[in-house]
Amino acid sequence: MSAEMSIHEHFDELRSRVFIIAIAIILLTIFSMSFGIKSITLYYNNNSLKLFYPYPDPLNNIAIQVTLYMSSTLLPSEVKLIQTAPGQAFFAQVYVSLLIGIIGSMPIIVKQIYGFISPAIGINQTKKIGIISIFLPTICLFLSGVVFSYVLIIPFTLNFLYKYGQAIGVETFLNINDFISFVLQFFLGFGLAFELPIIMYAINMTGVVDIKFWRKNFRYAIIIIVIFGAVITPDGSGITMWFVAGPMILLYLAGVLAINRRKTQ
Repeated sequence: MSAEMSIHEHFDELRSRVFIIAIAIILLTIFSMSFGIKSITLYYNNNSLKLFYPYPDPLNNIAIQVTLYMSSTLLPSEVKLIQTAPGQAFFAQVYVSLLIGIIGSMPIIVKQIYGFISPAIGINQTKKIGIISIFLPTICLFLSGVVFSYVLIIPFTLNFLYKYGQAIGVETFLNINDFISFVLQFFLGFGLAFELPIIMYAINMTGVVDIKFWRKNFRYAIIIIVIFGAVITPDGSGITMWFVAGPMILLYLAGVLAINRRKTQ
């Protein structure tokens, strides 16, 4: 994309890149709803090797398998998933498939976004940055946010909230749509939150702000980060908010260090 392109050409470029992203997400979403993962064990010389392969199975597709795994690993054993209206389980699988599509398409999403904003960074700088310093960190940080929320935040939050019902002796049944929405909100929220250093680095490379801006506004950044943590955590306890704010503050400092390192090079 040329830096001398007109506004109309920029919009055309943006539209084509968004179209590529949408196609990638849609294809992976359809695949997740149409195929399941099966395994076969091969035996040779008293050894065994398990192989996994996709198999057409809409009623035991990848989204259903992921949902079953999430419910068994995230929910307290006493909590049961239910649906209170026909179709809720189906639409829950659509949401899970869409999440799989987004995560699976992350390399394409990052490549298209990076390709669109690279002229603002500058051609020479873009070549210097390369895949290692921008492309891979962007994907790794997003996946790190998803894993962090899955391993630590979601189980803690669900157990924390379950204990309130347990304290007054009520049975807990969780609507499958509410469960999936709850999990997806954390996945996407933490995935995007962990992108903070990359966002800071990219803004700095445009020349809009310099290292002094990030240092000077650290206290205001903390306030914004805490508010962001309160918004994306739906439990309202005020505890899980700090599970978001804490890592983001550290990531902000990591962004400052990365920008400072670039300045000294």
